[in-house]
Amino acid sequence: MNTPDFSSQFDEAIDSGLSWLSDHGEVLFDAANAVLSGVYKGVLWCLALPPYYVLALIIALIGWRAIGARFAIIAGLALVFCALIGLWPETVSTLALVLTATLLALVVAIPLGVVAGLAPAFDRVVDPCLDLVQTMPPYIYLLPAIALLGYGPATALLATFIVALPPALRLTSLGIRMTPRHFIELGEASGVTPLQMFFKIRLPFAMPSIMAGVNQSLMMAFGMVVIAGIVGSGGLGESIYGAVRTLDIAKSINAAIAIVILTMILDRLAQSAARSRMGESQ
Repeated sequence: MNTPDFSSQFDEAIDSGLSWLSDHGEVLFDAANAVLSGVYKGVLWCLALPPYYVLALIIALIGWRAIGARFAIIAGLALVFCALIGLWPETVSTLALVLTATLLALVVAIPLGVVAGLAPAFDRVVDPCLDLVQTMPPYIYLLPAIALLGYGPATALLATFIVALPPALRLTSLGIRMTPRHFIELGEASGVTPLQMFFKIRLPFAMPSIMAGVNQSLMMAFGMVVIAGIVGSGGLGESIYGAVRTLDIAKSINAAIAIVILTMILDRLAQSAARSRMGESQ
């Protein structure tokens, strides 16, 4: 077999398939673009509506309630710092992108993770698919998304959604499978229904693992933010991408600091929620 000929034919087949999909699915992809963009813009509008100091105060109060006064003060001041360096709109845009992509990923991942945890056959099918998604370079998801959805936040949202999906699905499935056998046997002996078995026995034991999956999905979403800036996602990722192209070192450092601030705040809040759930289940 002539390797160059096979490679050319394979590449042409992929390009032809993508072109066919784009031509025949234009209505579907336009609708998907509109829905994703609409959801993102709705979340962004809610976050951008209050002044920066009000949103910083709200997050600080949430942090005070969940973690403590010290964290609340540091988080509030850190968010105010993002506004003082002139990156508040970009910070809010990034926060909206991460929250939207993560919430959409959780809506899909948690139910599928439950099914995978309860059905080993389904888990054996899903597991290699997740391996493929997690080992592929993140840039790979941007290229077909650009071809099908064009440039803009919808493409960034889709790519971030794909990256954020596997951790939550895996850890949800793991949590469901980790239910101690003797508790299941006790429930069966007590005559509980399958629905009661799930909500009263399996779900409480799985909750710490599910919350860990939420945390990991958030972190993966933040990791995708900078890459998504290439496709015109807006926010801090696009600021960093623009700064790299113009060699604006100061702007890239400022945007990187803002991303670190957002990541640390959401990471600590997610960890706190996971600990509280773990305490409730014990």
